[in-house]
Amino acid sequence: MEETDLTESTQPDNAWKSQALLIGGVLGALVGVGAAYLLTRRAVQKGTQLSITPQKGVQLGVLLAGLLRSILSLDE
Repeated sequence: MEETDLTESTQPDNAWKSQALLIGGVLGALVGVGAAYLLTRRAVQKGTQLSITPQKGVQLGVLLAGLLRSILSLDE
């Protein structure tokens, strides 16, 4: 019985990695759906069709890169 206890305690616990990926994926999906909902709602209120120009796409990409950089710096 002691041998199995030692074996179980020496194995790394990777459950936190799976949990972090799952939570991050769910939160990312919810934020993405929320953003799409807000964009489409605003387009409907204005009576226009949703269109994102290449300039707005680049601006969004730069903002997301900054957000990811900030998230990565949380661990430091």
